Amino acid sequence: FSKEITNSESYPAKNSRRVKRGWIWNQMFIQEEQPGNLPHYVGKLQINSSNVHENAKFAIQGESANTIFKVNERNGDIYCFERLDREKKIEYHLMALLVDKRTNKTLEHPSNFIIKVLDINDNAPEFTQKAFNGSVNEMSDRGIFVTKVNAVDKDDPTIGGNADVNYRIIQGQEYFTIDNNGAIYTAVPNLDREQKDTYEVLVEARDSPGRTLYLASTAIVTIRLIDINDNFPTFTEREFKFNVPETGSWGRSGRLKVEDIDEPQNRNTKYSFLKERFQEMFAVTTNAITNEGILILKKPLDYESVKQYKMDIEATDPLIDLRVARQPRPKSITNVIINVLDVDEPPVFSKPFYKFEISENSKLTNIIGFVSAKDPDAANRNIRYSMRNFKDEPIKVTSTGNIINVKTLDRETADWHNFTVVAEEVDPSNPPIKKESLGLVFIKVLDVNDNAPEFAEHYAPRVCENAAHQTVIANISATDKDEMKPGTKFTYYSAKKENNFTVQDNHDNTATILVKYGYFNREVAKFHYLPIVISDNGQPEQSSTNTLTITVCKCNEKGEFTFCEEPAKLAAVSVPTIIIILVSLFLIILVVAILAVLRRMQKKDTNILGKNTAEIHEQLVTYDEEG
Repeated sequence: FSKEITNSESYPAKNSRRVKRGWIWNQMFIQEEQPGNLPHYVGKLQINSSNVHENAKFAIQGESANTIFKVNERNGDIYCFERLDREKKIEYHLMALLVDKRTNKTLEHPSNFIIKVLDINDNAPEFTQKAFNGSVNEMSDRGIFVTKVNAVDKDDPTIGGNADVNYRIIQGQEYFTIDNNGAIYTAVPNLDREQKDTYEVLVEARDSPGRTLYLASTAIVTIRLIDINDNFPTFTEREFKFNVPETGSWGRSGRLKVEDIDEPQNRNTKYSFLKERFQEMFAVTTNAITNEGILILKKPLDYESVKQYKMDIEATDPLIDLRVARQPRPKSITNVIINVLDVDEPPVFSKPFYKFEISENSKLTNIIGFVSAKDPDAANRNIRYSMRNFKDEPIKVTSTGNIINVKTLDRETADWHNFTVVAEEVDPSNPPIKKESLGLVFIKVLDVNDNAPEFAEHYAPRVCENAAHQTVIANISATDKDEMKPGTKFTYYSAKKENNFTVQDNHDNTATILVKYGYFNREVAKFHYLPIVISDNGQPEQSSTNTLTITVCKCNEKGEFTFCEEPAKLAAVSVPTIIIILVSLFLIILVVAILAVLRRMQKKDTNILGKNTAEIHEQLVTYDEEG
């Protein structure tokens, strides 16, 4: 290829004729990884100009100029001093210059040119992953997609198929096939997971298709067969025997084991009786984890009536697709024998559990309910009742089964009383039999409105000295230890009529505290105590007085608090506690006063005893005269 580059200007000659000037040079190419000794000739810079003289020289600038690429300044030959790799850099952009050796000034306009690196097939295709994984259902047809691999060749895709990639399987081709896009498919039908569950396939990627010289690489593809439900269950034993006491509780009586070589998620064994008459007495369910058949007793056994049961049970899987089943649908049948064992049975309660209700604060020894049990054996012995672990229980069970309260019940202390009753067989003519049963009793204590509502939390409202009329100080709510049933209502009002506050009942179980008149004087009172009466709507109605301690604070013009005293500790104490404290203080003062008087009287008596008879007589006479 050749290229002629001309300047955009024409310079006048001495004879005033205009001569067109410009660079003339062949477009330059160099092959990557070129063999032979360095440097390698690349091309030649040429120019049609009268400025080419002995003081003119060629020069280049740009990418890798004067390092990888150098120019002969006399004749314009360009050489490459390194072996190039097209996969690292495809082309180099340079600029050709003609300059004066003496002044280093350009004699012609510079010209841009490109040196292109030509590709050779020096890179093998590279797989995008070190290993690939795929999966396909077992028993699939031929030609089912499994997975896809991908390899990339760094060579130039425009030159001779250097970057074209083809695929082939070199290990495992008897089971799988691959197309030129890297898609892997099953080559044969009905691959069976139970015979082999994993295949390792070796895939080759090669370039330059159709050529004898090529580069290639390989990758391992691990293909897993996904299990499907294609195997029927079979019993592990031809006969199962179970010994079940006649007292055996309703529920599990035995386990029937089957073998299913499918994975657990594809095991769906169903069990059934060949004769329907056994379904009234027994049932068979499937354990979802072990796939075992669980033989369940639906009715109590009675040794005196039936001593042995014999039944045939079938196991099958109704979800198997017969088109892919590995064997015809079999009938896996086993014989089950249940031997009923004779047992002296304990008492049987009339109910599985007992539930009673009683109102709190009910009178003592009130009969709440009763429990009842009987001896199922022919002896039909008498039953005696008692409580198990009944320490400090307010409930008692009599020997005849009556349940009474021996202490006052408080729902707020315990709203349920649950305990175990022991029913024991007794026979006066024989030693203790010690046959007993346990029954559960649940007693719910019904609520009575015996608690007054009170503040839901501790409130510490504050108010500015200059607070205006109707200023909101606080929002309060109440709680009640009694059961808060739907429809419970609380009402609020001030117990102190003469004060500077308003208690506004919001009729939603809350109240708002407002300033009534406005303006407070901290010099007169820093704290105001507002008693609030809170009532409920229970039967009977309950109410309590709760006191709010409101602190008067200094505030700025924006109404922000700037200084507030902490309320005295006593202010947060309840009214009954304050009364107790005051009474205690009064008693202490009274005791101290009495002791002082007694001590003074004792001292006076001592002074009298220390005088002689004449002094005493004189004092008596004087006293008599005054009298």
